Amino acid sequence: MDAIWNILWSIITFYDFLLIRIVIVLVLMLLTAAYLVFFERKISAWAQNRIGPNRVGWRGSLQSFADVFKLLFKEDIVPDNANRKIHALAPIISLFVAFTTYAVIPIGPEITIAGYKIPLVIANVNIGILYILALTSLGVYSITFAGWSSGSKYSLLGGIRSSAQMISYEISMGFSVGGVILLAQSLRPMAIVEAQSGWMWNIFIQPIGFITFLVASFAETNRLPFDLPEAEPELVGGYHTEYSSMKFAAFFLAEYANMLIASALIVTLYLGGWQIPYIETFGLSSGLVIALQVLAFIIKVGILLFFFIWVRWTVPRFRYDQLMSLGWKVMFPLSLLNIVWVAILIMFFKL
Repeated sequence: MDAIWNILWSIITFYDFLLIRIVIVLVLMLLTAAYLVFFERKISAWAQNRIGPNRVGWRGSLQSFADVFKLLFKEDIVPDNANRKIHALAPIISLFVAFTTYAVIPIGPEITIAGYKIPLVIANVNIGILYILALTSLGVYSITFAGWSSGSKYSLLGGIRSSAQMISYEISMGFSVGGVILLAQSLRPMAIVEAQSGWMWNIFIQPIGFITFLVASFAETNRLPFDLPEAEPELVGGYHTEYSSMKFAAFFLAEYANMLIASALIVTLYLGGWQIPYIETFGLSSGLVIALQVLAFIIKVGILLFFFIWVRWTVPRFRYDQLMSLGWKVMFPLSLLNIVWVAILIMFFKL
């Protein structure tokens, strides 16, 4: 009887901790996405010598929540020619992909609570990288469905542009990750971070892979200079032209959530994740070390998010032929070259 009770208690405890981690991640992602809009507007104001939001809350800090309430009470308008079911499904897919991808990205090492070892990741699965690549490839359906179902030529062109762009750059992204997997000998993100201990960060070992993955991340998240699917001069607003109210907000929430995930993924694959080089040699307590490692992960992600926003207000939009030429004639060969480079390092330097 005691053995059965111990098993049941272990199961209950496991699912309790899992639920707590899921709730924490969801709340943090929602808050971060909301404040990314605020920081986007503040950084754009800084870049253009303006003030930016400064009315709602302290220096405009509650402006994002005011925008959410405004969109929440706006009328949801659906065009007469739209396919209503697909029109409503598209933003749901976008949010689903954005929030489920983060499940396998670790923010720190294992911690021990009440005798249980708990990894600071929702799902510490062995095929985590494949899981991420599979989910991100589903994101194209959201934008394509939105463009097709709206019954508008501008939306349709935005959806078609997006499908071509995302598929093209997913290939370069996949090959860039190949070099990371070769070095770590694992598809598990936790193992990839652990393989970058000390200064063995992948950004130093395979800088070509880092650059190609970074550029592909811009294209995958539809951020400038790769925001061709929603280029307003020729497409009015692109795939979400015919969306309003919270459906419209869902697409932008998903965009900023994807930007957060892309930054966290770059940190995990190339910037050592939560690793702080040689922190173990300082003689700090284990709890303080874990806290500093989680803080290091957050700081790295924050720097990349600032870089994403900074580039948007610095680099002009590419033409579509330039976008596709860069993806197939530059990015694709470089990502293949990176795999060859990593294979040479493994063969001759036993990395």
